[in-house]
Amino acid sequence: MSDAATQQDNPQGIDPKQHIADLVARSRAAQKQIEHYTQEQVDELITAMVYAVAREDRSEEIAQFTVDETRLGNYEGKYLKIHRKTRATLMDIIDDKSVGVIEEDPERNIVKIAKPIGVIGALSPSTNPEATPVIKGIHAVKGRNSIIVAPHPRAKLTNKKICEYMRDALKRCGAPEDLVLYIETPSLELTNELMAQCDRVLATGGGAMVHAAYSSGTPALGVGVGNACITVDDTADLEEAAEKIRISKTLDLAASCSSDNSVLAFASIYDELLEKLLHEGGYLVNEEEKQKLQNTIWEDGHLNTAIVAQPAHKLAGMAGIELPEGKLFFIVPETGAGPDHPFSGEKLSVVMAFYKVADINEAIEMVDAIQSYQGRGHSCGIYSYSDENIMAYANATHTSRVMVNQPQAASNSGNLWNGMRQTFSLGCGSWGGNSTNHNISWRDLINETWVSKPLAETKVIPSDEELFGRVLDKFAD
Repeated sequence: MSDAATQQDNPQGIDPKQHIADLVARSRAAQKQIEHYTQEQVDELITAMVYAVAREDRSEEIAQFTVDETRLGNYEGKYLKIHRKTRATLMDIIDDKSVGVIEEDPERNIVKIAKPIGVIGALSPSTNPEATPVIKGIHAVKGRNSIIVAPHPRAKLTNKKICEYMRDALKRCGAPEDLVLYIETPSLELTNELMAQCDRVLATGGGAMVHAAYSSGTPALGVGVGNACITVDDTADLEEAAEKIRISKTLDLAASCSSDNSVLAFASIYDELLEKLLHEGGYLVNEEEKQKLQNTIWEDGHLNTAIVAQPAHKLAGMAGIELPEGKLFFIVPETGAGPDHPFSGEKLSVVMAFYKVADINEAIEMVDAIQSYQGRGHSCGIYSYSDENIMAYANATHTSRVMVNQPQAASNSGNLWNGMRQTFSLGCGSWGGNSTNHNISWRDLINETWVSKPLAETKVIPSDEELFGRVLDKFAD
């Protein structure tokens, strides 16, 4: 869903430049007050920020409020994100050293000192508005920065509620509330102005908004388009694979672009996996129903926003499909990739394409074809107990993340069962038009001063024979 396309023009007659200048001035003044905070002080702030939203009563309130406002996803998914994901993110960074000397390299005689960037301008999407401001907020403050959040208009009240809880937490710790600020009535003009005036942009949202962030003139960290592809080979535990595919496909009703958009099954286990997916709540569409779904999901070649993160029964009703009771997601048989095969693209709905492939080589070929169409560089997954297949898949696919035997949507941004950095901002490398491949965290929101001292022993350039010996014979003539 393109956040830029759904942002409204400025309806209040506010002068965007002055309004954002005022916010940035307040934000910068607050940031200056914590610029020399100790590690202990910083960690107290981020702990309080998370507790203010992740405690039981607040998590329940925020989850329901988010669903009521956005009409996207479901209570269970929102609750998991605000209650568990924020806690897991805090756990992930609380012991990191982000103040003073953060790294020493004795071999090169270099030490690195962390310095704050200043004001972080953070874009928050409508699909993950409950936890995104919190996770970006604590990453910013961990680096002794302040943050201004620009929400999607569809989630502006959710954003306000969450930011106000974090502001109250900061105040209780004796820190300036304005370390967390937000655009109360978002518009495209205000968001663009924020990106132009802040010190670093942290953009999560639709492709158009991320492109705008890169074009703002301010250093920006953006993310690429997701379109997760999952391969199941002939060594997989099929019950495990089916269950985890269902978990990932239905988490928050597929609000995340990390939801399993395409599943590729080896021919030898295709029928058995399909049977288990049906048992997990999948519904296999026929050709007529496939066309009905296609006509519903896309309008004039663009994703119909009305289908995003909606329950299967609602989507079925929109498409005119009679869905049996207990069915949670659609399985659409597919054979190709690209514009002529729209189900190979990102769907942001409880709909997954299902492919049959001969072996790992054909799986790799199809994954690359699918993600060359949409989602290159983001994420792949594989259910396999063959290290040979896993490493062949990881080596050959153009992807930044390969989740092995894990539910993709719940895993690639970090979870308690893996070592991935906890975030909602997933870099996709040059494949996805991004400057980084990794899971973006506080380390991306600081400047680093490198202190270099002379080596104990000066290095000596070796002889030509030693340095160039491996190629000298090629120049013998």
